[in-house]
Amino acid sequence: MHDSGRTFPDVYGYARSMSEVENVVAVVSDLSLGTSKIFNGAFAEVLGISDYSEENSIWEKKILSLMSAHEREEKFIAELRFFHYLRRLGPKRRHYYLMSKLRLSAGGEKSIDVLHRMYYIYDDASGSVRFAICLYGPLSVDFKGKSAAVNSLTGVSEELTSSGDSCILSHRERQILALIDSGMKSREIAEHLCISTHTVSRHRQEILGKLKVKNSIEACRLARSMRMI
Repeated sequence: MHDSGRTFPDVYGYARSMSEVENVVAVVSDLSLGTSKIFNGAFAEVLGISDYSEENSIWEKKILSLMSAHEREEKFIAELRFFHYLRRLGPKRRHYYLMSKLRLSAGGEKSIDVLHRMYYIYDDASGSVRFAICLYGPLSVDFKGKSAAVNSLTGVSEELTSSGDSCILSHRERQILALIDSGMKSREIAEHLCISTHTVSRHRQEILGKLKVKNSIEACRLARSMRMI
């Protein structure tokens, strides 16, 4: 698999093998193309999604639909914390994967505990994430907290909590987001902070990128949920 001269591991082959060997549901999301492929191990039958094979999105919508709204938001926050955890570590120390506990519906009123593991494959040239690999299987071994970053070289895990959330946005970005949340427009924010509207717009885009959301409404809602503002 090639991309602009950069050779990637066979992520689809890996996902297919994991689904067959571990019986998990394996999802490969191509963040460049905005698509996902799903490889179903026997666990897919438990979840009732055996016919799920692809998605024209980086989000595995059919799996997300098996979670409550609260559970989906906690999953998103865990992934956001993990992304910024790796960003702070830097390129040479990215040998970590995310491990989360999820609660999914398995048909009717029945719910089951699921172990979610996520791995990022980076494009070294751009420094951005090219692929995300998610594995869904039964929660066979419990661990502390809701989610953790696991060092794949040592096995040591670190619980991902709200303690690192303040590092996701800068002080100025949190300040501007709080003013947006209060209902102020870019021109008003610029006048209030004595900066240009161009600077406000640039901060807005940085906020959306760091929080992985599409608009300011989503950014404000997420920031309130994470107590950033």
